[in-house]
Amino acid sequence: MAINEEILQHFLREVRLESPSPVDPVIVSHLPEPWELVGTGNYAGVFGHPDYPDLVVKVYAPGRPGIEQEKKVYEKLGESRYFPVCYQAGEHFLVLKRVRGISLFDCVRYGIPIPPQVIEDVEAALAEARAKGLHPHDVHGKNVLMYQGRGYLIDVSDYLKPHEDTKWRDLRKAYYRIYLPYLKDRGWKIPLWVLDGVRKGYRVYKKWKRLFSS
Repeated sequence: MAINEEILQHFLREVRLESPSPVDPVIVSHLPEPWELVGTGNYAGVFGHPDYPDLVVKVYAPGRPGIEQEKKVYEKLGESRYFPVCYQAGEHFLVLKRVRGISLFDCVRYGIPIPPQVIEDVEAALAEARAKGLHPHDVHGKNVLMYQGRGYLIDVSDYLKPHEDTKWRDLRKAYYRIYLPYLKDRGWKIPLWVLDGVRKGYRVYKKWKRLFSS
């Protein structure tokens, strides 16, 4: 699968994005029509074109590292039920299979129930990645999508790091201890400022925990 080269190159020339901080999402200052912004991470933006509904283009912001590592991760993953497939790679972009769904972050934000099957799918995906010699890293609520009650993972750029982090383990623990018994079927919408506060508070907590355990 491929995007017409002329369309792709025009987009790459025109799109403008920057990453002011490595711990906050990139900012897209210009997006040529008819492209749409699918999502943003701290280092890159993901974009779609209406003529190619099954593909997305991930573009790294200037000065941000990681694309070479991400290419290697996709080579190791190959075809997978749980992860995107990489069809084309350039100096600062990747053309990927589009994984549809809503992030777990937005499920909580909009009061959409997350069934246990999604959590089990993520566990299976991580086991598959480990079996292929990878170390899943940075697996959190914005990098897990739910589609028709099943779980899928996106953003595998850090899977070559030598050790896994604890983000998913902590999120899984919170799911079973807090979300499943108290929140799942209530339909409560959690304000964005609350979720951002939890995200930033978690980051501070992990920083202090590392500091005092060292």
